[in-house]
Amino acid sequence: MRKTDQGFTLLEMVIVVSIIAVLFLLTVPNIQKVLSVVNEKGCDAQIKVVDSAILQYRLEYDENPGSLSDLINAGYLSAAQSTCKDGRNIVISNGQASAG
Repeated sequence: MRKTDQGFTLLEMVIVVSIIAVLFLLTVPNIQKVLSVVNEKGCDAQIKVVDSAILQYRLEYDENPGSLSDLINAGYLSAAQSTCKDGRNIVISNGQASAG
């Protein structure tokens, strides 16, 4: 009777690891692109929140807020809502919010 060893050879392991590495290298750029799009869309959504707060402020005080601090002091926004997650500050000009 002959005893046969069960397992993988070094060549088989190198091939499998190479295939996994190639798949990983193909997916990393797509993941980074998706994260960039998510940050951009998140900032757009944050600007819409600030625009809504501006509208609420305008309805209550009959004037546009001069800055984000007016909205924060009036309780329409929190301090964390004054910046986008990607680090851009939100500013108010002519009664509209924009990322600067």
